Amino acid sequence: MGDKIKEHPGAAGRATAADHPASVRNVVLVGHSGSGKTTLVEALALTAGAVNRAGRVEDGGTVSDYDDIEHRQQRSVQLSLVPVDWNGIKINILDTPGYADFVGELRAGLRAADAALFVVSASDGVDGSTRMVWEECAAVGMPRAIVITHLEAARADFEEMTRVCAEAFGADDPDAVLPLYLPLHGPQGPDGHAPVTGLIGLLTQKLFDYSSGERKESEPGPDQLPDIDEARNRLIEGIISESEDETLMDRYLGGEQIDLKTLIEDLERAVARGAFFPVLAAAPAAEGARQGLGTVELLELVTGGFPTPFEHPTPEVTTVDGKPREIKPCDTDGPLVAEVVKTASDPYVGRVSLVRVFSGTLRPDETVHVSGHGMADRGHEDHDVDERIGALSTPFGKQQRPVTHVIAGDLACVAKLGRAETGDTLSGKDDPLLMEPWEMPDPLLPLAIQAHSKADEDKLSQGLSRLVAEDPTMRLEQNQDTHQVVLWCLGEAHADVALERLRSRYGVQVDVVPHKVSLRETFAGKSAGRGRHVKQSGGHGQFAICEIEVEPLPGGSGIEFVDKVVGGAVPRQFIPSVEKGIRAQATKGVAAGYQLVDVRVTLLDGKAHSVDSSDAAFQTAGALALREAAADAKIHLLEPVAEVSVLVGDDYVGAVMSDLSGRRGRVLGTEQTSGGRTLIKAEVPEFEIGRYAVDLRSLSHGTARFSRSYARHEPMPPQIAEKIREQVKEAS
Repeated sequence: MGDKIKEHPGAAGRATAADHPASVRNVVLVGHSGSGKTTLVEALALTAGAVNRAGRVEDGGTVSDYDDIEHRQQRSVQLSLVPVDWNGIKINILDTPGYADFVGELRAGLRAADAALFVVSASDGVDGSTRMVWEECAAVGMPRAIVITHLEAARADFEEMTRVCAEAFGADDPDAVLPLYLPLHGPQGPDGHAPVTGLIGLLTQKLFDYSSGERKESEPGPDQLPDIDEARNRLIEGIISESEDETLMDRYLGGEQIDLKTLIEDLERAVARGAFFPVLAAAPAAEGARQGLGTVELLELVTGGFPTPFEHPTPEVTTVDGKPREIKPCDTDGPLVAEVVKTASDPYVGRVSLVRVFSGTLRPDETVHVSGHGMADRGHEDHDVDERIGALSTPFGKQQRPVTHVIAGDLACVAKLGRAETGDTLSGKDDPLLMEPWEMPDPLLPLAIQAHSKADEDKLSQGLSRLVAEDPTMRLEQNQDTHQVVLWCLGEAHADVALERLRSRYGVQVDVVPHKVSLRETFAGKSAGRGRHVKQSGGHGQFAICEIEVEPLPGGSGIEFVDKVVGGAVPRQFIPSVEKGIRAQATKGVAAGYQLVDVRVTLLDGKAHSVDSSDAAFQTAGALALREAAADAKIHLLEPVAEVSVLVGDDYVGAVMSDLSGRRGRVLGTEQTSGGRTLIKAEVPEFEIGRYAVDLRSLSHGTARFSRSYARHEPMPPQIAEKIREQVKEAS
């Protein structure tokens, strides 16, 4: 911990490949957009000596948010890895986007990490989505710590924010969320604000002053000790209550002074097993400074308190045919099991895969087996192929630094895996294995697109396949009913990034068009029709007459054809022709151009000619008969209805239910769940929920989530159906 250092050794240098899993720490940064994650990563890299004082790597770029899209949008949109070295420990820092649209990148970071740093802005506090991620981490026992940033903001209050964090994250035990340091304030300025210039170590009772640009240790003055005692005693009690030594609390309450070494060891063990969640403060280095406030303490926490990869349970592993396979955690000599946690395309080296190795050792130029889960519904093909590993490297900004191997517990980039996608497993070619996939959020915002020009049309298919290979949270749909290409995204920002990547990375310009819902048509009541197709123009003619009756059927029945012809009025060989013509016309629709469903068509009578009747003639007559029956009948337009489940905080239940009602929804019921949330189940027309992913986020301040599934088609309200028909007429 920061308290353990008496003299910090200075810049520890850049990280290369690790030689032993015990010398690796994998930590993911979590926090809402604008909380300061990326700035914190750069401050840690500066303190560790991985970048120069300007916060730049050798090529002049930054270590994170180096993507052109990130520069243009001024926010993180993808997972990035920044490896640094601190006192001989390689720390793989995984910086994740804070915006909800890129939660897929966050989940990938959680999968690759062994511990999480929750970054909380002192000026913004804790939002609902950050609370939800904390609960996810708690469910799997992931060790966590909290870093409070933006202490330079006006009215920023470290003590108050620590209380807020304890309330938000310590529902079961608020005394498990406690600060290790208190801020040390400098002289008060003209505006009455006293800037934070250092930290007070509660365990060592030392002052760590960063005001000079470098960390300097000193003893507190007598007037400062009383302010420290209360917080220090509470911290010690919190540590001791999580100690595995059950006698420690009795000894402490009996007046015994517990030595510092014992307290630090117990603290580190409690943090590593996810039982205690320390709160720290951090700030970027001032211009020309060598260290940012709190960065030394944070690096010491990561190396001393966070677990090694040995303590990370290996996700469930099976053979490719589904048989369970026991894999020893982090065995460098065991069978190769690695996972692609991110896929990116580089204009010079092609596809680059960020890989976490869970077992074995990965080496360049060896052949591995690539196993994939498919996810055909999202446009991802299944994988079961052998591929040759290209060059191995560790990323740093835009640079790729070559490494000779990657051991279990470490992360690195693999070049030129042409088939592997995010979520795929790499294993030995003679021992193919498959890892259980991590949970992917379901994309629920449709984006209908079409190629801007003929040149773009030629490149669209390849561009889209590469796009979805990089991002498993995106789903590609070729809708057979509406003939639209639809990208399903997590939100508007996600959609914007997808379009930008198509344009700038793959050279494909597309136009966004209104998303169409798959409507259907059906008959409201019985009707009859006569199809007469008679043509004579010299030579062989065409002759076919058929009479039909159409009646509606229950939803989901499809098209039912019944033959009731008697006396051979329609020869037996032409009855299938009539049915074929009717079904072809039903596919095209009879009123507004949508597929006809849920009717029974009965062939009652007809006429044929011994010479001029043919298969084609009776197909045409069948189609004409169906169109005539429709002309004399009331036709319902059917719209798809979705079954929607919304998980929302109790504070927003009323607003969500009211909104669903305004969307012509029928609320089926509610169910109380854990964590002060309610599950609302409803049926809502799909016409009304095209943008529900965006609207619900706004309505619930990002705390609600929903799922949807197709329920059935049912008649639209007449006034809406009439609008649709008018639109079809205008377009034709």
